[in-house]
Amino acid sequence: MRFRSISIHDFRNISSASVTTDAEDVVLIGTNGQGKTSFLEAVYMLCYGSSFRTQHLREAVRHGQRGFSIRASFENEYGELEDILTSFEEGRRKICIDGKEIKDRKDLIYHFPCIAFIHEDISFIKGEPEERRRFFDQMMSLHSPFFFDDLRSYRSILMQRNAAAKTGDKSIISLYDRRLATYGIEIMKARAEAVYGFNSIFPSLFRKVSKLDMDLEIRYQPSWAGLNSVDEITEYLSQNMDRDIILKTTTSGIHRDRFTVMSPLGPFSSIGSTGQIRLCSIIFRIAESEYFRKMTGKEPILLIDDVLLELDDEKRASILSDLGSYSQAFYTFLPRESYFGSDADAMYYEVKEGDISEGCRTDR
Repeated sequence: MRFRSISIHDFRNISSASVTTDAEDVVLIGTNGQGKTSFLEAVYMLCYGSSFRTQHLREAVRHGQRGFSIRASFENEYGELEDILTSFEEGRRKICIDGKEIKDRKDLIYHFPCIAFIHEDISFIKGEPEERRRFFDQMMSLHSPFFFDDLRSYRSILMQRNAAAKTGDKSIISLYDRRLATYGIEIMKARAEAVYGFNSIFPSLFRKVSKLDMDLEIRYQPSWAGLNSVDEITEYLSQNMDRDIILKTTTSGIHRDRFTVMSPLGPFSSIGSTGQIRLCSIIFRIAESEYFRKMTGKEPILLIDDVLLELDDEKRASILSDLGSYSQAFYTFLPRESYFGSDADAMYYEVKEGDISEGCRTDR
C-alpha cells in the first residue's frame, strides 16, 4: 500500500497543499513550527480517522476556518488506485473511500496499517500504566480485528458497570459481571500471547541498537492474575462489589493490567537515563513494526517525526537501518540534518509556514 498523492486544506497551519508522494520514502525538511508534523498528522488522519496530537478535531482546523479536508490517492494491496477523503465540518467527521462513506473507523486500520514514531512515545517507558496498555492494545488491534472488537465491547460494558456502581444498584451491577469477564478473559489471554511475541523481538533489538550489555523484557501483570475462567472472574467481581460501590468504579479488570519494562536491576524507567529511555521508546516502535510483519506478512506505513534528533549519528544510522521493510515511510527532518544513506526512491519537500514545495537533499 502506498499513498500516491495527498492534498490538504485548512488543516493546522496548512492552508492548501497538494503533494506527490509516490515514493517509498517521503522526507519533509524545515525548521520547527513550520508544518512538518502537521503533514504527518494529516497522513495519520487518513490512516486512523483520528489525530495523534488531540482528541478534539476542532483544534486541528486552521485558524479562522470552519473545517478541514484531507484527500489522497493510494495504491491498494492489489495494485489498484483508490481515493480516500477525510473531512471535518460543523463538528462532524466524515471518511469516504471511492465516494463510499466509512461508518466504522476500524475498517481504516486494515486499509492503512500505520505506525507513528512521535516524541510522546517516551511515555511508554516512563509514563503511567495506561500509556503502556494503550501501546499494546494498539499494537494488537493493528493486526487482529477480533481483539479490537473484544476491547471495544469490554470498554462499553465497563462504562455501564461503572455507571451502575455509582448508583449502588447491586442487581444491575451483577448483570454486567459475566459479560465483563467473558470479554476480559479473552483480552487477558491475547495480551499474554502478544507480550510473549514482543519479547521475542524487543530484547535483542534493544541490545543491538543501544550497545548496552543489558537484557530488557516486558513483564505483563494482569489484574485478574490467577483467575483462569469466566466463572472465577465473575465470582471475584461479585465478592468485590461492595468495594466497587464505595469507590464508584470497577476496581479490577483488564483496564487495570500493568506492563512494565524490566531490567535485571528493576524497572527500566527507574534506572535508565533520559537518553536511554528515549532510545528505548523508539525501539518499542521498531519492535511493533516487526511484530506486525510477523503476524500479518504485510508491511506497515511508518511516520517518523523528529524522534531521531536527540540521537548521535551512530545510533541514528542504526535505527534507520533496523526499521525493517515497510510499504512507505514519511520522515521529518531539520535543515542540514543527516538523513538515511540511500535516496534511490525518496522524495524531498521543504516546509515553510505551512507551504510545501519540492526540495532537495541537503544533509552533510
